[in-house]
Amino acid sequence: MTEQPFALCLNDTDNILIALRTVPEGTVLPAGVTAGEKIPAGHKIALCPIAAGESVIKYGQIIGVATSDIAKGAHVHVHNLGMGAHKQDYGFGTAASALQPVEKTATFQGFHRASGRVGTRNYIGILTSVNCAGSVARFIAEEAARGDLLADFPNVDGIVPIVHGTGCGMSGKGEGYETLFRTLAGYGHNPNFGAILMVGLGCEVMQIPDLIDRKALKDSARFRYMTIQQQGGTRATVDKGVSILRDLAAEANVAQRQEASAAQLSLGMQCGGSDGYSGITANPALGVASDLLVRHGGTSILSETSEIYGAEHLLTRRAVDVATGRKLIDLIEWWEDYTARNFGEMDNNPSPGNKRGGLTTILEKSLGAVAKGGAAPLSGVYKYAEPINEPGFVFMDSPGYDPCSVTGQIASGANLIAFTTGRGSVSGYQPVPSIKIASNPDLWARMECDMDINCGDILDGVTLEDKGQEIFDLLLRIASGEETKSEAQGFGAVEFVPWQIGAVM
Repeated sequence: MTEQPFALCLNDTDNILIALRTVPEGTVLPAGVTAGEKIPAGHKIALCPIAAGESVIKYGQIIGVATSDIAKGAHVHVHNLGMGAHKQDYGFGTAASALQPVEKTATFQGFHRASGRVGTRNYIGILTSVNCAGSVARFIAEEAARGDLLADFPNVDGIVPIVHGTGCGMSGKGEGYETLFRTLAGYGHNPNFGAILMVGLGCEVMQIPDLIDRKALKDSARFRYMTIQQQGGTRATVDKGVSILRDLAAEANVAQRQEASAAQLSLGMQCGGSDGYSGITANPALGVASDLLVRHGGTSILSETSEIYGAEHLLTRRAVDVATGRKLIDLIEWWEDYTARNFGEMDNNPSPGNKRGGLTTILEKSLGAVAKGGAAPLSGVYKYAEPINEPGFVFMDSPGYDPCSVTGQIASGANLIAFTTGRGSVSGYQPVPSIKIASNPDLWARMECDMDINCGDILDGVTLEDKGQEIFDLLLRIASGEETKSEAQGFGAVEFVPWQIGAVM
């Protein structure tokens, strides 16, 4: 086997190299560069002298400016690289090129719903309107498990209590209320739930009757509800809840896996614990898989608005029209205002773990993160948890906090999640299976029990196209019922995190 090179230049216009493994001091690198110090794997090395105030270029894009003179061969990181001013040319729609559809659409085995959508799993959900009902929802699920309630219903994958920390102590109108409303309604309609029991306390701001009256959750065959106060307390609610679950399980058990077009897949794409390899291996490989899904007629969802900051121009150029591109910039401007009034900054990122992995500025992190979106035209821009009603590559507004962002994607209709990571991630998102994609071979070796795909072999010569096909093929198998590593370990009980906007009162 040919030994992996120490460093790589990603673009002809770059003025830095990327260390593919730890570089000892004095190592001779491409273009006659000699490492002036020991440089960690995934970190940046100056390809030429860079003067203070000069732009640092990676991926052919500006990732920040030198805060001091940087010698050729020096380590480029937080000690000599900062954000600097940046202004982008949005070029709305100038690079929107439709992808060629496939001749024959792939299929998977899924659960067909009356709505016309198809689930990749068949769970029963216990959805709560307020934090005050959370413990009781879990008591109901635990009682059902003790009684082995699902033994008679082999087509049901499990019972999932969906609990959270809000639903009251908030305004009954406005942005925060509507965001939570969309989230709860979206979970109720996600095709991976065969049935839903909704439990409330009774006196909360987020009233269950409002969800019913606004037709968010109306199908009585697969949706039932009750409040603890009306039932007469905890014990009565648990007993009634277990009885209802048996009825709902019988309804959900009628569904069986049947062939479905890959066009019915809706993929939420995430990255977390990113490192210097993420934008080179895992993210662009997922971008290839995303494009494949779009070519098969499916939907791929990019999110984490605060983590595309500085790279939004790459998406607006791919917008199908000016209005779509403008919606994305409106989100960016909202976030600039949102962070400012909460005494934050849009460039208050990357995280400490990201920095240890080699990422220095939000511009650098965002450029790598956007690679998950492949090359497809941007066909739509949505609010957090807003129903996504068109196929193709789309963007959904969300924070960069992964559980919160995934919660919004599932509420918007995602029935699969793909999660890239360089530092390591352990999480799952019931009722939706999530595959974990490792960006580097060290992570794969350390945490293979949590990772589903190794993209570290791209550094050894595996092409992005081949790796993207591997990811796409795994997604089809997972959609058909194969377990992900996170499912096998039981993850998913605590990752429902609705985005809380506004005052807590």
